[in-house]
Amino acid sequence: MERVFRITDEDGIHARPATALVNTANKFSGAEAFAEANGKKVTLKSILGVLSLGLEQGDLITIIVEGDNAAEALQALTDVMVNEGLGEVNA
Repeated sequence: MERVFRITDEDGIHARPATALVNTANKFSGAEAFAEANGKKVTLKSILGVLSLGLEQGDLITIIVEGDNAAEALQALTDVMVNEGLGEVNA
């Protein structure tokens, strides 16, 4: 399962929101969550991986979740993206 977001936060994804995404991804032990942007794919369970994407306002990020509870994990990560003001679903 995957969902694409456009980064709307003027600071992009920096340490605080990256931590929120990593903490959320780590709540779902049966699911693997990845972020893909700018031709690079990293695990969402690593703060350094997320920060290494260097996401800035206007960039697109694809969040991919596989395994147990994938739908639930994707929804939780979507909630973080939207509620933290990081990005919006890119329809």
